Parts: sequence; structure tokens; C-alpha cells
Amino acid sequence: MRVDPSYVSNLVDALDSAVSREQRLSNQVASGVRIGAISDDPVAAGRNALLLNQIQADDAFTQTSSLVTGQLQVADSALGSVVGQLNQAISLATSANNGTKNASDVKAIAGQLAGILREVESLANSNYQGQYIFAGGRTMAQPFSTSSATTPGVTTYVGDSDISYLVTPNGQRIQLNVPGDQMFLGANSVFGVLHSLIAELSGGNLNPSQTAQDTEALTATLNYVSQQRVQIDNSITQISAAGEAVTNEKTQLAAAQTELMQADLAEVATQLSLTKTQQTALEAVIVQLGSGSLFDKLQ
Repeated sequence: MRVDPSYVSNLVDALDSAVSREQRLSNQVASGVRIGAISDDPVAAGRNALLLNQIQADDAFTQTSSLVTGQLQVADSALGSVVGQLNQAISLATSANNGTKNASDVKAIAGQLAGILREVESLANSNYQGQYIFAGGRTMAQPFSTSSATTPGVTTYVGDSDISYLVTPNGQRIQLNVPGDQMFLGANSVFGVLHSLIAELSGGNLNPSQTAQDTEALTATLNYVSQQRVQIDNSITQISAAGEAVTNEKTQLAAAQTELMQADLAEVATQLSLTKTQQTALEAVIVQLGSGSLFDKLQ
């Protein structure tokens, strides 16, 4: 009786497969990881790639949200200071118009208002990590500058009206800025009202009706700035809530990835033992073939 030549080849292939399987199982025992290569489990490897992509996206959002939260907090602080300055300006304008101030007093108040204007301009030029936060999209250029060449003086804006947004992993858009022209100029112009008051009071001879009108406009401006500050505060709250949701999602994704990739060590140990037994048996058969004893039995 002759031995089929493919028989030996099949034995060798089976032994190679057993050796490869033993190596893979031994690696799983050593690392605790079930999948070392895509070929180990293509479907699970694909799912793991999707999980990793989502975890990386969540990490990127966490880093970005930390950066923009710092920027929003600086904006909120600056606007809080602007509100304080405007309250002081209203108090000064009201005092100037109470009928008890002489020309020298009125001029002094004009000087104080000029100081407030400079402080508001400085706050409007606030920056965070080298970027001006009230410049719209032109964050590298100082947005506001004041000229006293005319009376009243003029504060100009070189930023733009762009509004930026942060998109959360679930698609929510969160506003990140209020452009300076919207915040400090336009219909509720902080600088316009302050310049008007300073020009009116600097000569010492005020017009009570005009001063009262400017004071009323200053109050409207204060209310407007306060409303815009609420927008900033809301954005901070929304980012915080989104960050918490992302943190929870990352925890769930990490747990899913661990469950997907972690080896069942008890099961792997059983499979490894069976594989070693199979390998030993195959080696024994091949040794017998090599010694000729099996050929003798099959002739």
C-alpha cells in the first residue's frame, strides 16, 4: 500500500497552523489582548477601528472645548468689567446733570469719562493666547483704536462681523464669540455715547437735555452689553454640558473597546492547551513518517 503524497503535505500544513495558533494564543495570554492583527478577527478589528475613531474625535473635542472655554471666560470677564465701567459712567453723567456742579466740576467729570472710555477700549481689545476675542474673524489684529483729532472723538473698528461656532460630536453648534462691531458699535454704540458725553462736558457748559439723552442712551448700551454677556455665559454652560456628555461617552466607548479586545484568559488557556496537544500529536506522526515505521504499517 502506498502513502498519498499529499498526506505528508497536509500534516505539515496542519502543524504549521497549530504552531501559528499556539503563538497567537500565547500572545493573548501574555498581553491580555484578543486581537493582535486584523486577520485574528476582521469584524472585531473593524469595530475596534470605529471605536478608536470616535474616541479620538471625543479627545479632540475635549481639547478644543478647553481652549475655547478659556477664551469665553476671558470674554465674560472683560464684559463684566465693561458693565462696571458703564455703571460708573452713568453715575458720573447723572451727577454732572444734577444742577449742583460748576464748570470746573463738569470738566473734571469729562476727564473721568475719558478715562472710562480708555479702559473700555482696552477691554474691547482683550486677547486670549495672542488672539483678540472681540475682533470677529480677524483675531490677529487689534480691533479698536481711538482718535481725538475731531470733536467728538472717534473709535474705529478694523475687525469683521464673523461669528465662530464649536460643533459638538452630536452636531450641536455653540456660538463662541460676539464681534466687536456688534458689541461696542452700531445702534447701541458704547464708544459713540461716551464720545458724545465727553465732548459735551469737556467745555464745562452742559446742555441738560442732551446730557439726559446721552445718559439714557448709555443705560440702553449697558443693558445691551449685559444681554450679550448672557450669550457668552450660555455658551460656557453649553460647552460644559457637552464636555460632560463627551466624557461619559468616552467612558462607554472605552468599556466597549475593552470588552471587544480583551481576551477571555480562561478560554484562551483551554484553547492553548488543546492546541499544544494537537501540535504534539502532529509532530509525533511526522516523526513516525520520517522513521519509516508508518510506511511499514501502510505497505
